[in-house]
Amino acid sequence: MDSRIIVGLVAIVLPVSAHGQSSSATGGKKMKITSSGFQQGANIPSKFSCDGADTSPPLRIQEIPPAAKSLVLIVDDPDAPSGLFTHWIAWNISPQTSTIPEGSVPKGMHGTNDFGKSDYGGPCPPSGTHRYFFKIFALDQELNLAGGAKRAQLDAAMKGHVIAQGELMGRCSRSR
Repeated sequence: MDSRIIVGLVAIVLPVSAHGQSSSATGGKKMKITSSGFQQGANIPSKFSCDGADTSPPLRIQEIPPAAKSLVLIVDDPDAPSGLFTHWIAWNISPQTSTIPEGSVPKGMHGTNDFGKSDYGGPCPPSGTHRYFFKIFALDQELNLAGGAKRAQLDAAMKGHVIAQGELMGRCSRSR
């Protein structure tokens, strides 16, 4: 068989994400982010929400690729009435960071969340049960992005630089 045909067939079967990019372009490698405060898919305790102390839960990051130059942390709620609501964003976190203790912020740059604050804003659903995603991204570079930046600016700066990612999802309902 002609080698040009084989090369063409290989190109056709490369994995593609739902957004039409190859998995390597969107950070196809997986990392792990866990918390001793709650399990994947479980309820987030009220102490980590606006009904409690509103402190950040403890986070553990594993399987950070050796090629990572920085990490990005994003916490968001896709179930908010107005659409995606960002609770916490931080970037240029050292790739040697494997834990973020309860109630602390990682060293790095911090952006403005949708509460208008530059630190963690816990779950605070207006009604029903919402899902909260704690996302970690490994990047191939540090970002040239000023502190206080908003989520859209962070997303744009990260584009094309994600080499791995992971997420932890917890649920929260407000007690009234």
